[in-house]
Amino acid sequence: MFFGSDRREDVGDHHAWSRSYVTHLIEAGWDPLFVQQQVGHEHASTMAIYTCVSSDFRTRTLRQALDATMDAALRPARRAQ
Repeated sequence: MFFGSDRREDVGDHHAWSRSYVTHLIEAGWDPLFVQQQVGHEHASTMAIYTCVSSDFRTRTLRQALDATMDAALRPARRAQ
């Protein structure tokens, strides 16, 4: 990328910038609804097209969800008093 160039292909297109912006916000932990509003998408599914998170991020996110699910499933049921 050459930022001083007038050639569009040298600086990327709107979609490349949107993809980068969305991905960085999601990986930094921003609320997906906030990110969706930032890029002006009505539906989360549209925003998902622009999200290209790393495999490390996907693995961490899946692990956190699985750990929380397992903790909830293995926690003894609380008795109603």
